[in-house]
Amino acid sequence: METRKVQRLGPSTLAMTLPAEWASEQGVEKGDEVSLRMGGKGTLTVMPESASTEESEAIIRADNLDANAVERAIVAQYVLGRRVIRIDQTEGALSSDHINAVYKAETQLMGLGVIEETPESIAIRCSVDPEDFTLDNLIERLESTGSTMRGEAIKALAHGNPDLAQRALNRERQANKIFVLMLRLIFTAYQNPNLARAVGLESGFPLIGYRSIAKNLELTADNAEDIAEIVLDAENHSLNVDQGTMRRIREFTDDVDELTQLAVEAAVERDYDKTIEVRQGFHEIGDLEQEILGDLPEMDNEDLLQVREVLVSLKQTAEYAVRNAEIAANLALNEESEHTTIN
Repeated sequence: METRKVQRLGPSTLAMTLPAEWASEQGVEKGDEVSLRMGGKGTLTVMPESASTEESEAIIRADNLDANAVERAIVAQYVLGRRVIRIDQTEGALSSDHINAVYKAETQLMGLGVIEETPESIAIRCSVDPEDFTLDNLIERLESTGSTMRGEAIKALAHGNPDLAQRALNRERQANKIFVLMLRLIFTAYQNPNLARAVGLESGFPLIGYRSIAKNLELTADNAEDIAEIVLDAENHSLNVDQGTMRRIREFTDDVDELTQLAVEAAVERDYDKTIEVRQGFHEIGDLEQEILGDLPEMDNEDLLQVREVLVSLKQTAEYAVRNAEIAANLALNEESEHTTIN
């Protein structure tokens, strides 16, 4: 860490010099303006003025990339906060596979649209403004989407309804859009601390926690997707269990839903008491998976495997809720509360 001496320039003015290397890298010269942002814990962030106005552009050269690699590169540049992403072919025209990859990526990402297209190049632009969203709101939306998928998948199992299961699968794309948008906002707020307040944060400290919470919620949506797939694969699109067992599975689902929602509330509200509730709730349902399996009568191995896969998906979702509660506890205990005094 480099230190600088503070000097007095006048009766009420203190000043310090900027590192020459930093100024050169950022293109800051005498007479230029810089942005200052006061954050928590006594921090002061200095940003070149261009950081808040510049629209970054990335060029992806498709010559030596297959279609899947181009698609992944577009998603990565979107996450990194690029405003314009250009896909170029330096020799000849873009192949049909490359063009399809661009449009496939466009449908997966929120706010992305083609703005220019030639045989050799396609430019896509992201219209998402960080001030249109807050990370707290997106976390709540992602949790709600996963919970809806889970509810539809379990209801589809109970009623042998493949259409309801397909509806749950169709929601997975929306869950992924929210997740990737969250990554974009997290990366841009990290790169430009001025944007942290725009996405609802007082400082950049919670960003790493929000990244982990978002990933856990994305994985819970994957768990719900797994259950929906079981519905489509199962004979008669239902589990081969009696009504009593199915009722216990649905009650298990309700308990899991409560935990996932409570964990997100704990993170958004910085509520340590709610993190304790999540842990207690998980302890209370911890053995339900094995209890339900243990009470099953003798059945075909394939039928038993399907029941087990459903219960494992629900148990994993509850475990992700506990992980989110652990992150929420860290965020909550970093602030003054009835439980904590920070000097």
